[in-house]
Amino acid sequence: MNLKWQINRLRAMSVAEISNRTAQMLRSRLEQRGIGLVRAAAPHPAAGAAWSPALSTSFDVAAYTMRADEILGGKFRVFALGAAPLGFPPDWNRDPKTGTRAPMSFGKLIDYRDARLVGDIKYLWEPNRHAELVTLAQAWHLSHDPRYAQACGTLIDSWLRACPYPRGVNWTSSLELALRLVNWSFAWHLLGGEAAILFAGDAGQSLRLRWLASVRQHCHFIAGHLSQHSSANNHLLGELLGMFVAATTWPYWRESGRWGDFARDEFERQALAQNGIDGVNLEQATWYHHETADMMLIALLYARQSGCEYGAEFLARWTAMLSFIAAIMDSAGNVPQIGDADDAIIARLDPRPNPNVFRSLLAAGAVLARDAGLRAHFKAKARLFDDKNRWLLGDQAALEFAAIGAPAPDAALQRRAFPQGGYYILGSDFDRTNEVRIVADAGPLGYLSIAAHGHADALAFTLSVSGLPILIDCGTYAYHTQENWRSYFRGTRAHNTLMVDAKDQSAAGGKFLWTHHAVIQSADFESTRDFDRLTAAHDGYRRLADPVIHRRELIYSKATRTLRVTDYLDATARHQVELNWHFAPECGLNLSERYLRVTRGPAALELRWADGFTARLARAEETPARGWVSAAFDVKHPCTNLVLQRETIGNWHAASEIRVLSTGE
Repeated sequence: MNLKWQINRLRAMSVAEISNRTAQMLRSRLEQRGIGLVRAAAPHPAAGAAWSPALSTSFDVAAYTMRADEILGGKFRVFALGAAPLGFPPDWNRDPKTGTRAPMSFGKLIDYRDARLVGDIKYLWEPNRHAELVTLAQAWHLSHDPRYAQACGTLIDSWLRACPYPRGVNWTSSLELALRLVNWSFAWHLLGGEAAILFAGDAGQSLRLRWLASVRQHCHFIAGHLSQHSSANNHLLGELLGMFVAATTWPYWRESGRWGDFARDEFERQALAQNGIDGVNLEQATWYHHETADMMLIALLYARQSGCEYGAEFLARWTAMLSFIAAIMDSAGNVPQIGDADDAIIARLDPRPNPNVFRSLLAAGAVLARDAGLRAHFKAKARLFDDKNRWLLGDQAALEFAAIGAPAPDAALQRRAFPQGGYYILGSDFDRTNEVRIVADAGPLGYLSIAAHGHADALAFTLSVSGLPILIDCGTYAYHTQENWRSYFRGTRAHNTLMVDAKDQSAAGGKFLWTHHAVIQSADFESTRDFDRLTAAHDGYRRLADPVIHRRELIYSKATRTLRVTDYLDATARHQVELNWHFAPECGLNLSERYLRVTRGPAALELRWADGFTARLARAEETPARGWVSAAFDVKHPCTNLVLQRETIGNWHAASEIRVLSTGE
């Protein structure tokens, strides 16, 4: 493990966290010697609650059996590999991307960050979450073809043999164990629970006992290795969700009640702590916003069916999170890629590729929200009730969704300001064919001291016209590997904001660690019938030898559809300034001496800048990186960005103007 990273990580910890991590390491060392490991205990079956009282069968059966047949043929969906030929069953301890086979030593002490040791750990872990097990169980539930139930038994049996507790990299991360438990629960209920045909006969009962023993080992492991202190982000929520779902599904041991009560209550506390009152997930990353909202939905459903329903504050916070999704979603259903994204989902209930996960959440909100106006608003944004929600909420919910009427023209539902999260929506004609939607970021870097999933994107914004993204956030691309690309995509240069002296606004100390956080000093937003205006400032460049404050003002004129962006630097010395404007790959660009004309489909705009800048278009450059976009994890494509550069001395300001010429209305 890198010494510099270790030092930076220690600096981000409190004394209490260092003490806790020391105790955790001691626990792991004792467990390595067999001290403190969970011992065998006979399960005592009790009535375990499913997430829904009645599982639907109203689906296109062929879509599920077709995907199940692909799995039987060894095709597992793994990020950029697509339907990768892993075999059936796969080698559970081999990274399908690099071919590296992880060691079978004591799991908790394996350095999963070392690519030489384990390969790309995201790729190795993904099949081990067992999303394919759920698809096979769905195919059985819908078709009753015994091949699919038998295949579930084969996958479970092979995994239990290849990944014995507590050895190997699949016994390293509590989050990975927790998400596996969630998928196991979905599959268990879809297969028929205790009455599943794969448990028939002596061999079936043996499999059942081994599976349940592993469930208990999973819960024991998670309970002893929770992500806490500066790591208490979505990982902790996922770990608590896994424990709660497992204790609800299998209340078979004397510890089950304790695990379930603790996980349910702590999940609620963390959900309220990690998501602001305004509905913004404090990790400042839209994908993790979705993932956290998804966790809360699953927890809500399991709690409801087990008779320990969450309270009004929990549901209100979840509903507020959906309101934020609705606010940043353009008229075509696009959501900006703010912050980190790894394309992970909690459970793949819809086997078709690339579902719109944000619209799916809004569809769930349309049924579960208590306010009639919000229900109609969410339905209008969601447009349809997808397969995932039919699995989760049932056929009756689909009928309720269909019965919801059109939303009233109520401006109160069109939320524009999210001051705790720091996001503001400017524009005009929202949710119409001629919509102009600007999502501006004047929020914190990220959550807690490490801000693991935040990007150095203060005062950046995205622009969508007529449901067509024009100015974009470039995405994430890489996590544990390819450090240079990890640095670029989360750095300031990959965002529509201003860069000073070729430095990021915040200073990184590791792939999921920021050692210096840019702090928003002020933000003021107003919206009238004629204009929207946001002014904000951050102090990220105060760490320079000549401290700099960057202020930005956005003024959008609704009559002329013009956005004026004015950047101010409070400084005394000489600095190099760089403005980057990143355009969607589908855009056509025509650069003139003083302006850039941009087209995409029926949409057209013109971008002008102040005197003194040199302007050029950058595309697919690598040293330094410029002109790349990542629309999916571990996938990158060239895009074009306008690079404006100049030197400044002392206090300085300059304005750029973006005028929408055509929306295709």
